[in-house]
Amino acid sequence: MCSFSERNAMNKTELVDAIAAECDLSKTAAQRALDSVINNIVKAVAEGKTVQLVGFGSFGSGVRAERTGRNPRTGEEIKIASAKTVKFSAGKAFKDAVNG
Repeated sequence: MCSFSERNAMNKTELVDAIAAECDLSKTAAQRALDSVINNIVKAVAEGKTVQLVGFGSFGSGVRAERTGRNPRTGEEIKIASAKTVKFSAGKAFKDAVNG
């Protein structure tokens, strides 16, 4: 099994482990807490609300307008329906941490 640093990605299990260690929680409690945060963000954004976590970022929804595209196989124009999208805007502290 490769470690987080070898893959340059962190999965949910590794995030739960990090939360449990940092907050002195059991892995089960850390898992429930993380699941609750994710579920509440998803629920709020699905209801059209914005979730703002100062220093981290904002989650919200938007609408992509209907547009015309092309079928790559035939070249004919097709109508692409409008769709709801999810937006995330990183906060200043998050951007500063990433940029060093």
